[in-house]
Amino acid sequence: QVQLVESGGGLVQAGGSLRLSCAASGRTFRSYPMGWFRQAPGKERELVASITWNGGNTYHADSVKGRFTASRDNAKNTAYLQMNSLKPEDTAVYYCAADLKGSSAEYWGQGTQVTVSS
Repeated sequence: QVQLVESGGGLVQAGGSLRLSCAASGRTFRSYPMGWFRQAPGKERELVASITWNGGNTYHADSVKGRFTASRDNAKNTAYLQMNSLKPEDTAVYYCAADLKGSSAEYWGQGTQVTVSS
């Protein structure tokens, strides 16, 4: 079992930055690929970034490529999503997830709201 707790969301102006953190409990965290998903009102959930268990490979959706960066520190049982040059269309609830399975995952955090004002 893995429990995930996100933090770092908030309100920011367009062009600003936020760093989301995902603290995990459980010794198996370091064995799982991690993902960051988001869901905006009225829209489907989408995968925005993922990272392999050792951080050796990452994926970033085209909509965030060059602006967002996924990383992890297995010694701290924590995953991160650095978000730069934020746009109003990035406004959503962001979720971290562990043990990715295609476009979904086995374990989910509770979500953190990110709001970008224009």
